[in-house]
Amino acid sequence: MPHTIPNTEAELVAAIEYHNRRYWEIGEPEISDEDYDALLRRLESVNPDHPLLQKVLAPAVAGTGKIRHAKPMLSLDKAYSLDEILEWAKKYVRADREIFSVQPKYDGISANFANGVLATRGDGVDGENITDKLPLIELETKGHKGKVDRNVRGEIVIRDDDFKTLYSHIKRKDGKTYKNSRNAVAGIMGLKEIGDILSQGAKLTLVDYNLVSYSVTFAEFAEKWPEILKEVEELPYPMDGLVIKLADEAYGESLGNTAHHPRGQIAFKFSGVRRKTRLLDVIWSFGKNCLTPVAQLEPVEIGGITIKQATLHNVKNLIDKDIQIGDTVTVERAGDVIPYVISREEGETRRSPIIAECPCCKSKLITDGPELRCTNPECTETKVQRILAAVRNIGIERLGEPNIRKMMNALDVKTLKDIFELKLEDILKLEGFKEKSAGNLIGEIQTARRVEDFSLLAALNIPGIGKNTAKKILENYTLAELRTLTVEQLSAIDGIGPERSDAISRELRSQSVFLDELLNSVELITTKGGVKISAPTICFTGKMPEPRSFYENLARKSGYEPVDAVTKELSLLVAADLSSASSKLDKAKSHGIKIQSLDDWLKMKIPHSPTVKPAPKKTSDTPDLFNF
Repeated sequence: MPHTIPNTEAELVAAIEYHNRRYWEIGEPEISDEDYDALLRRLESVNPDHPLLQKVLAPAVAGTGKIRHAKPMLSLDKAYSLDEILEWAKKYVRADREIFSVQPKYDGISANFANGVLATRGDGVDGENITDKLPLIELETKGHKGKVDRNVRGEIVIRDDDFKTLYSHIKRKDGKTYKNSRNAVAGIMGLKEIGDILSQGAKLTLVDYNLVSYSVTFAEFAEKWPEILKEVEELPYPMDGLVIKLADEAYGESLGNTAHHPRGQIAFKFSGVRRKTRLLDVIWSFGKNCLTPVAQLEPVEIGGITIKQATLHNVKNLIDKDIQIGDTVTVERAGDVIPYVISREEGETRRSPIIAECPCCKSKLITDGPELRCTNPECTETKVQRILAAVRNIGIERLGEPNIRKMMNALDVKTLKDIFELKLEDILKLEGFKEKSAGNLIGEIQTARRVEDFSLLAALNIPGIGKNTAKKILENYTLAELRTLTVEQLSAIDGIGPERSDAISRELRSQSVFLDELLNSVELITTKGGVKISAPTICFTGKMPEPRSFYENLARKSGYEPVDAVTKELSLLVAADLSSASSKLDKAKSHGIKIQSLDDWLKMKIPHSPTVKPAPKKTSDTPDLFNF
């Protein structure tokens, strides 16, 4: 449960100082990082100049004396959302192409190794000499993993894999094991003598701050943010956020420092996108090739949104992290991506969420790599999801899951080919369709008949072959040539490898008759060796009647390339509401980019697609036409 936040400045100061002692001196925090950060944010709102907000803190260690840092090791200013990061960046960017370095913010003890001496950050100016702890420490820096033998600034941590293996049997002085890796680091660094802990096989790691770094321009920052967060989560180190800094170090340093932090860097705290809650249950959602576990959560608010569900990715993730119903889980929601569970703490009562029987057809389930699959090729739910994935890949956005079910039941639709053969009178037989809605759907199906070869390949639902991979494959081969390649030739294609090549070869053989029938139903656009012409770019902003992908597919068929961010190079911004307070609108106006309302854009005579009509509003005639 969230910790109660005091209201007065005096109460806030007392609470923060108390929890600072629990965290930094005693090493036994009583509240979560999220609750502690909430206290700091409240104090900042009450008194932004309070000295407690500027204080540089560090854990107590057993050192052998003070060391003056040649260059101060300051704390960083903090941000708790992407918007706060972008607001900070706007103060200093010189152009949209300004490059930032994004690095993990490790959760351990900051340290500096120079001239054979290892020292903690301390108060930022003077640190504690901990050179005597070097026998415990391994350095990880670019091109080197081993002895600490070169000047470096980094964080002393225990790798996640080391904590899971080595520290399961390493005992503290009281005979107990360490609760978590951060407690273990603080406890070990507080020892005056390390002989006993060293004899037990303890190992610490000094991670160079520059070991892992992602470069991203200001223009693409928002678009790449969720992807960076996801990649960082895969790293084997304890982390509590990210550090964002100007890649031009000379420029960053020229901005100077406050008494507390450098202006050219900022720390993003995961508490802005993460919360802990209880896992109440796990339901299994059907996909085109597997079943996906979905967490049912005790409701928790992240970034103003109440989260009740989160993805658990696959059955391997459940097994690897030993996630069970009843556990306390940490949930992350970054940007607009689906919330997902990143870790767990054992609950008092636990129950395995893994099932052995298909929820739809009761057939046996098998584990295939990281996935859980139904063994019944005629499983209704699997068929629904495969058809849904296929129509998405070729751009039929209006056709959602409810209407696919209706088509399967009433019109005996079994494959994508069957959908291409539907006529207006067939659609009118379905509940909820009238002349207008049926005509719109038939129009979109007919438009989708003209399809790029990579979209058609992706529509075959071959495991691991989405649109991007399919596009890469068909840059050098036609679809016809692809069907004649051996497994070895397929494996030689960059990014495919043996596993995917086996799947492609097997599926192309098993679906050969179906693919021939499908090719007779479409006008195939071959992309092999095609000249890539730079298309005009288009960006959408605001809440629209249809899913964003609907308009993006419409734009692609009109010769545009949809993008997510507004840059100086953008050709057109389409807004749901021209009067709304949108940062994209403001930026487009400042760059002199053409702006158009959604209604006006849809009414335009669109090049190369004369049959495309404006998207209809949802009416009572179409109760679930857009429900997908």
